[in-house]
Amino acid sequence: MNTSTDPKASSVSSPQTSQDDRPAFTGQYPEKAGTAAAIQNGDVSEGVPSHTVEKWNEPRINIYRLLVTNYSFVIMGMSDACLGPLIPYIEEYYNISYTLVSLLFLSSFVGYLVAALSNNLIHHHLGQRGVALIAPSARILGYVLLCLHLPFPALPPLMLLPGFGSGLEDSAWNAWIGNMASANELLGFLHGSYGLGATIGPLVSTAMVVKAGLPWYAYFYLMIGLASLELLLTSTVFWGATGASYRAARGTASGAGSARTTTRTVMREPLVWLLAVFLLGYVGAENALGGWIVSFMLDVRRAAPFDAGLTVTFFWLGLAVGRVTLGFVTGRLGEKRAVAAYLAIALALQVLYWQVPSFAASAVFVSFEGFFLGPLFPGAIVVATKLLPVDHHISAIGFAAAFGGGGAAVVPFAVGAIASSRGVWVLQPIILAVLAFLLLAWLALPGGLRRGGLEHARENHEKIGHQVVMAYKWVRGKSSKGS
Repeated sequence: MNTSTDPKASSVSSPQTSQDDRPAFTGQYPEKAGTAAAIQNGDVSEGVPSHTVEKWNEPRINIYRLLVTNYSFVIMGMSDACLGPLIPYIEEYYNISYTLVSLLFLSSFVGYLVAALSNNLIHHHLGQRGVALIAPSARILGYVLLCLHLPFPALPPLMLLPGFGSGLEDSAWNAWIGNMASANELLGFLHGSYGLGATIGPLVSTAMVVKAGLPWYAYFYLMIGLASLELLLTSTVFWGATGASYRAARGTASGAGSARTTTRTVMREPLVWLLAVFLLGYVGAENALGGWIVSFMLDVRRAAPFDAGLTVTFFWLGLAVGRVTLGFVTGRLGEKRAVAAYLAIALALQVLYWQVPSFAASAVFVSFEGFFLGPLFPGAIVVATKLLPVDHHISAIGFAAAFGGGGAAVVPFAVGAIASSRGVWVLQPIILAVLAFLLLAWLALPGGLRRGGLEHARENHEKIGHQVVMAYKWVRGKSSKGS
């Protein structure tokens, strides 16, 4: 999905077709093979090679846009990760249970879901400029209202606003960068920025409450200032990315006058739902760990409050470092094989985190778990660009990313609801089960574990679970020969 539709910056690609009318894949990113035109001032610019794809530094405005989108993900990380360290103090302030405070996670899911369903429509009518204006504005409004520390029943609806803003940006910027050259590396930096923000957020919020003695809502005054700067920056660099230029780019990609591919259309694709559910589970595991580590360390590992806050900081720091560094490894190993290996290692670390009853060991294990979980989201976005047709990218990746972002609410809420009756130790088996499900879902994707398998999966018309079926037939054939 390529949402870069600015007349000065848009690069649009469409697949070449072979003699049997199937896409002819060439190069590292087959979905970007074929024509690519930079649309400037409403016309196709001269001197742009038809075989080129959009790069991080071509056209030049992309440099500034990438910097700003990375800053947006820092804000997103600070927003998502602050809630976990603040949970004990929100509970104390309102005198409520785990289940009630977990509603704050669940309400964010509704915001993400609305973003998933409206992303394509906003791009069609307002372009990236619309995302750049609406998303930070929704965040700012939510933060302002949170600072009023209204009665608790008002808080869950207020969390819809930051969730909606994060969902829009999550889908839009992932889709835009996911279609660039060197997408693994660029998405690694983008999601590394999220991890950086998620590292800073718990550290700052914990220090403000524990060290400075400020109320829990004081943190959101800081977020108002940061989000206001984001609004200024995003609206400036994406001002030229209008709905008209977006529609012009889509017409170039799929034939002038052709009907746009809607979110409803791509939702009929089983692969889109598999990727969306995978991202939902991944983001849920990530945010459940980030959201409940502090409570787990306080109640189960008996850590001091500030030490517990540092543990969640180490987790998010590991996530950020893993996204940046392993992004250079993932593409070389092959996304399918690399992510399967990362998940297997994360499963082992999760078992150790659960079973070794030591605060220091737990802090180390969960930090390394974050490191290997980091590249999963960027890897899934790149896989989507390789397995889905080009005209599905905008709606499909946008829907999968935003729907998957709702996992930041669903799994943490489930942990909180169960923890109310069973204790916060339930975090560990729940995360272990989610990670096991993610590994199975990932292995069900087409392409196998061989390097380059994804590039040929669509060409060979492979379906979900193709390798499982092939393995079953092979085993059955061997057993029949043996008998």
